[in-house]
Amino acid sequence: MILGTGGTIAGTAQDPSRQWDYRAAQLSVSQLVEAVPALRGVPLETVQVAQVDSKDMSWSVWRALGRALHEHLERDEVAGVVITHGTDTLEETAYLLQALHDGAKPVVLTAAMFPATSPQADGPTNLRDAVRVVQEASRRCLGGVVAVMHGRVWSASAVRKSHSNAPDAFDGGDAPPLVNLRREPVESDEDVVKALAKLGFRAQRAGPAEPAEESWPSAWHPCGRWGWGYLEADPPRVEIVCSHADADGWIVRAMLAHAQTSARPLRGIVVAGTGHGTMHAGLTEALREAVRQGVTVWRSSRVARGGVLPREGDEWPGVPYLTAAQARVALTLSLLGASRKE
Repeated sequence: MILGTGGTIAGTAQDPSRQWDYRAAQLSVSQLVEAVPALRGVPLETVQVAQVDSKDMSWSVWRALGRALHEHLERDEVAGVVITHGTDTLEETAYLLQALHDGAKPVVLTAAMFPATSPQADGPTNLRDAVRVVQEASRRCLGGVVAVMHGRVWSASAVRKSHSNAPDAFDGGDAPPLVNLRREPVESDEDVVKALAKLGFRAQRAGPAEPAEESWPSAWHPCGRWGWGYLEADPPRVEIVCSHADADGWIVRAMLAHAQTSARPLRGIVVAGTGHGTMHAGLTEALREAVRQGVTVWRSSRVARGGVLPREGDEWPGVPYLTAAQARVALTLSLLGASRKE
């Protein structure tokens, strides 16, 4: 089963030589599959869950995605699910699904750094790899959530976008890839160009990466098993605030003032702090005001590696290993869980 949500992988440009000048979320997921000759003959179903540029990802799209996952993962004949996604918020969606999924079957997210009409289009190879990962994971009785990009399989709890424009744009922070995929022989440039031409586009195909040895773990990282029902609730408002030079807390106080008249008041703040989650003194005072008004504060880091490890005497919890965006998802779920227990 392949669920489509849009993204650059489904993007097109009028001029393939201007690969930066494109519109995301233009091709359907069925069209993406048609453009990958290696998937011909593979028993696949496709469902278009959404069609968005992933920078515009929302709780409502996540809710629709959760419903589709719940429906199709329950089917005995479905070995697993591939989700085509945009790269911008893939790490947030991946972390969310890891928290909610029961881990019984494989769920694989994939995306592309270049649109389908680009001479460097990486979507067809990533989609082919994602389908193969579902097949192999099912054969090995592996379940959980992973992301497949540029020949590597990343844990959903670790994956993050680490480069703004390179083809190999994702890593796992401090975590290595779960699998370095062996590069299968790819279909010829001519085959892919013909497949795209049938859809009304002209493109070329970039060559494959260097071969790599392939070794699979005995298990993927465990899922949170919170359940898809969490997505049916309306989420609390959780915002990210960055600590920086001259951060005097003005933005926090502005949010608190707005919350007084908002139908969806502020419930949580994740701080992307300096270093090991440190914060400007002015920002710290404003956050204390927020806590007194019932807002939960968690600390993450602006630094690319390490996160914020818990230490004795911490005023607010640190979030180990997660990006600020992933920490925001974690805090949202934590607040939802607390409200469900009340």
